[in-house]
Amino acid sequence: MQKQTIYSILIFLTVVFFSSCEDIIDIDLNSSDPKVVIVADLNNEEKSHAIFVSKSVNFDDPKPNEPVLDAEVYIRLGNGKTFYFTSVGEGRYINPDLPISVGESYTLTVVVDGEEYQSTTTMLAYIEVDSIGVNQETIFNEDFFFVNFKFFDPSGQENYYRYSMSINGSPMKFNAIFSDKFNDGNEVTHQLGREDGNDIKPGDSLLIRRQIVTKEVYNYWAEYSQTNPGSAAPGNPTSNISNGALGYFSVSSVRDYPVGIDKASQG
Repeated sequence: MQKQTIYSILIFLTVVFFSSCEDIIDIDLNSSDPKVVIVADLNNEEKSHAIFVSKSVNFDDPKPNEPVLDAEVYIRLGNGKTFYFTSVGEGRYINPDLPISVGESYTLTVVVDGEEYQSTTTMLAYIEVDSIGVNQETIFNEDFFFVNFKFFDPSGQENYYRYSMSINGSPMKFNAIFSDKFNDGNEVTHQLGREDGNDIKPGDSLLIRRQIVTKEVYNYWAEYSQTNPGSAAPGNPTSNISNGALGYFSVSSVRDYPVGIDKASQG
């Protein structure tokens, strides 16, 4: 049996809004087949919109990825108006003027070494939260804390929800993904627990970001969350970007919620 060497990359996602946001994604790659990686997670809360473009590298390479500095990056709206993104170094491309609005269609185009990568998405309306609570549960004589988001899921449509969490000012990281497959039109509770292996503790200050995302973005993060971090060969989440690119394109409606953890709190 011929041995196959497994390589990985790390994608750093940074969202510019009151706090930095970082997600680390392990992807299984072959060194003879480097991939273009595009991370475009845009939302209505950002003052300036950022897209990250890089290429995969050998696992033994001291750099987590190879930033692409000379890509052509732009987004075209449904009315044909085009917004170009400017390279500011380290694979980061920004545009401070892109309008973000519910129902608008966005087509992302990235050109790297003459190859074109595209994706189209639509921004969905935000689904308001009715209440947020904290509950404490004792499991095997240990106390654990959970944050509960309660709301009514709109009936007759597919809805998808993504949550990220920052604890005590740490970089915000992906926490959970939900669909309404089994509770369409019902009162729903989304429960969030430990973040990146860290339990929520009394006295912690949380910032929780809640996004309404498309089905394609839901599928991406659902696959990511099911990846076994201990696996020697984690799978690649299915991208919604064409031409074999890795990563994803999302334009979402967002709210950020500060939550304090008090040992006396009950949800």
